[in-house]
Amino acid sequence: MRLKYSLIIAVLLLTTQVQAQELQARVTVLAQKVPTSVNKNIFNTLQTQLTNLLNSRKWTSDEFQPQEKITCNFLITITDMPQTDIYKATLTVQAARPVYNSSYQSPIVNYQDADFAFKYVEFQPVEFNENRVQGTDPIVGNLTATIAYYAYIILGIDYDSYALKSGVPFFQRAQNIVSNAPESRDISGWKAFDGLRNRYWLAENFNNNRYNLLHDAIYSHYRGGLDSMYDNENAGRKNILESLSRLQSINQENPNLMIMQFLMQGKTQEYTGVFKKAAPQDKALAAELLSQIDVANSAKYKQELR
Repeated sequence: MRLKYSLIIAVLLLTTQVQAQELQARVTVLAQKVPTSVNKNIFNTLQTQLTNLLNSRKWTSDEFQPQEKITCNFLITITDMPQTDIYKATLTVQAARPVYNSSYQSPIVNYQDADFAFKYVEFQPVEFNENRVQGTDPIVGNLTATIAYYAYIILGIDYDSYALKSGVPFFQRAQNIVSNAPESRDISGWKAFDGLRNRYWLAENFNNNRYNLLHDAIYSHYRGGLDSMYDNENAGRKNILESLSRLQSINQENPNLMIMQFLMQGKTQEYTGVFKKAAPQDKALAAELLSQIDVANSAKYKQELR
């Protein structure tokens, strides 16, 4: 059983034995670019089947209570239909984690994957088997392989945020999907040579022992940082600064890692909100670290944290 952040939740976990799945996912399929000759009801069916896969499958061996479910969104935007029943799309994945004693939901994943291709015929089985990732048809298997991959990435970060390095088994399962990923001329994103920022490199970064501090940084940011701010704002900020220092240490030794952009995506407002009321020296240090780690938003940090 997975224990979270308060005594109340712990008591509920011990006294309430209602089993629930881990994810509370919403799947949306946008198909405006699909030819009008295609029945758009197909994509409503796909939404329903993928939602059932994500929300009904048991992804871990732990028991989750309803209030523990991880809120996440999967947005599939179809960009092309090169052949009948074969689609190219972008997949936007978002997930959030509640912060202790607040109504705030902190983004843990906010990422767009532009290399998503799959085959779908209405009512075809939408299932995922870790022992047969490719399935009988690779382009069909790529649909559930990609969805399952991001489910494990979400679980890995969520678990890491509550207990140090407890997300590692889920990052390893994402890596297993990469290692056994479907192969076809229509499929990309699973190989090192497919680009510098794709599913291969994301799993590689999370599982590479050279970047072990990533897991410490996630834990420091959430459990030691955001969750602590209700009781002690200054201590919480110090832990978030420690998290940023760890990320910067990795960033300096390994410039341009995909994982840095991935972890910082959608976090600008959160960081500026945390440090706006910080002591001048902490605010200045935060602005410096954030500007180096998240270069794309450096101007915002310097403006907001001056």
